[in-house]
Amino acid sequence: MYRKSIAIAAALIAISSAICTPSVSNAQVSDVAVNRPHPKRQFYLHNGDRVVFYGDSITDQRMYTLYIESYCVSRFPRMNLSFVHSGWGGDRVTGGGGGDIDLRLRRDVLIYKPTVVTICLGMNDASYRPYFQQGFNTYFTGYRHIIDTLLTKLPGVRITLLTTPAFDDVTHPQGFSGGYNGVLTAYSEGVKSLAREYGLTVTDTNAPLVAVMARSVVADPKLAGKIIPDRVHPGYGGHIVMASAVLEAWNAPETVADISIDAAERTVAKAENTRIYDLEITPEKIIFTEKDDSLPWPIDRDPSKNMDTMLVLQQTDLAASLDRFALQITGLGSTEYKLKIDGQDIGLFSKADLSNGIDLAALPDIPQNKEAAELLALTRKRGNLHNKRWREIQTLHAKNGEEVTADIKKQMDDLDLQEVAAAKAQRLAAAPRAHKYELTAVR
Repeated sequence: MYRKSIAIAAALIAISSAICTPSVSNAQVSDVAVNRPHPKRQFYLHNGDRVVFYGDSITDQRMYTLYIESYCVSRFPRMNLSFVHSGWGGDRVTGGGGGDIDLRLRRDVLIYKPTVVTICLGMNDASYRPYFQQGFNTYFTGYRHIIDTLLTKLPGVRITLLTTPAFDDVTHPQGFSGGYNGVLTAYSEGVKSLAREYGLTVTDTNAPLVAVMARSVVADPKLAGKIIPDRVHPGYGGHIVMASAVLEAWNAPETVADISIDAAERTVAKAENTRIYDLEITPEKIIFTEKDDSLPWPIDRDPSKNMDTMLVLQQTDLAASLDRFALQITGLGSTEYKLKIDGQDIGLFSKADLSNGIDLAALPDIPQNKEAAELLALTRKRGNLHNKRWREIQTLHAKNGEEVTADIKKQMDDLDLQEVAAAKAQRLAAAPRAHKYELTAVR
């Protein structure tokens, strides 16, 4: 997925991890960072799956998890999926502020009977210091305990391991020889070895972040520092990189819809993941109605608010690999056309632009992107309701970490009902809708 960045990423990671044990080979890094295209395979999630995202403060930000959820709901609007965000700031493989690891797993994972669990730990386990073997051993042993517990208590559960995300040693000077991210790459090798041993899915979230920062610091040094603003917790753009790495490991399909119309032949040449009907073609106009199977990926594309996201999209092929929404019209007679969708002006496009294909997902004003933004807001609402129920009520008032009074249980039940309603609203927002396109020749 990050073919543009592989050479720089491989070099940076190889250098930063050279002092650490276990070592990282250039070949291993290259395979991770490229995320080479794979033949179409079945998507990792199945109808009826419940996903629990488990981790530390990076998961607790509810950003990469939100983007994964919004992708799944928008791309598979008819699939019955549910998501639980169970990150806790400061956590290690032994637990943390939310309790020891066994309480955390029992209360925040097992209780939901998930069919899929993702794990993202390690940033705190390495203790923000140079590599030391005892720390790694504690991490490796504790991680194994988590995996063994999940596999024992949840027969058939599918587990995805995320390597530790990157510490920003790219836009800031390293704090010690080799840098903290060099330590994290060593811990990531431990995660990969556990995935191989247990036959689990693993995705590298470290190398892609390093790669995009390496490219971005050349393009815009100041803005590149906002990809991971405090060097630990990614911003919106960084979390999109993490989400896309997980989705690619899950064999996520790339296409929202792919439309191609031959104006000269007055035919629809391609209509992938969509239906085209009521096609009318005259020398001056092309009119048709389109009903896509899904929405564009709901992510925070607003350039006025999330410049780091726009930088990340510019420096990667993320949009093409996970959010392909293309409109191509060939055989046109005029040189420029005005596009309207549902009567709304979208923009002017040249004959060459339309012949080559335009990226609809990159046009913020199209109705589909506004629908995606509505879905993203509802996804946030659903996640916030659960977080309030869990963090502000359950964990604050539970005795022995789990038992609650009748009054507290009622508050939790009320929020559960609100969350169910928000999830239903998500599905309604994701439902396919028809849109009318009108291209008018202007010269």
